[in-house]
Amino acid sequence: MARTDRLMRLMTALRSLPAPVTAARLAAETDVSPRQLYRDIATLRAGGALIDGAPGVGYTLTEDPALPPQSFDRLEIEALMVALSALEQIGDDALATAGRAAVARIIATLPDRMARQALHHTMMTWRPAPDRPEVTIDMDLLRRNCWDERSLRIRYRDAQDRVTDREVWPLAMSYSDRSLMLMAHCRMRMDFRSFNIARIAQAEDGGDTFRPHRVPLLREFVARYRDD
Repeated sequence: MARTDRLMRLMTALRSLPAPVTAARLAAETDVSPRQLYRDIATLRAGGALIDGAPGVGYTLTEDPALPPQSFDRLEIEALMVALSALEQIGDDALATAGRAAVARIIATLPDRMARQALHHTMMTWRPAPDRPEVTIDMDLLRRNCWDERSLRIRYRDAQDRVTDREVWPLAMSYSDRSLMLMAHCRMRMDFRSFNIARIAQAEDGGDTFRPHRVPLLREFVARYRDD
């Protein structure tokens, strides 16, 4: 793991875990040895992070000067927590973990009163566990190719169990409690298609870029969907 990524994970753990956090817990969260963990704590302190504690006692992040102070009203804080609650239910594991980390970073910059409101929020979502088939492909690959505007080669099984190999331009992904969908421009059909991600048996980078076509294609896709 790159040093910068490792330090970011350590800061996230210090923000989100109940303080004081033991060195053993922090080492497990960041997947490093205790010796490396102590070096990383020293690096963060040298960079200006105020981290109280010592080996055998545990560590507490008392201030994070890396982020500017932020201010939200009560309803805005509740909206953030409701959004995270929904993400926990419909997102995949990596997306839900990223959401928790992002909220922890936001809370770390709030004044004490607002931070307590976030920790003791009153609004949340509830729904039955998602009733959707298991996804077996690499979701990070789909996200990355959407962001980078690169084609995908997929093997897809449709509702009639017909299997086809296709090249698609991935435009966006849609999350719900019933399905995860990939909205794309199918190069075989030369038309827009929505693919149920659970029915994608294989996926790999197609190697071609479709920049700068993504934005106008996505607008056309959404406009057509609304007309339907």
